[in-house]
Amino acid sequence: MYRRIRELREDSDLLQKDLAEYLCCSQVCYSRYELGLRDVPTEVLIKLAKYYDISIDYILGITDKKRTYK
Repeated sequence: MYRRIRELREDSDLLQKDLAEYLCCSQVCYSRYELGLRDVPTEVLIKLAKYYDISIDYILGITDKKRTYK
């Protein structure tokens, strides 16, 4: 999961501070999500899935398909 949120951010040419601002947390907090030093709360997973328009299953590594559920 942690690798995926980093890859999504990098593929979108975003900085950690950009996502941290969107998630209303500090850059340090977001960095800890990416490094796996802090568990990603459910509400953050939901926000990330909506932001990238992908399924939470993709973020969690359950599937390799980025599709959303309509």
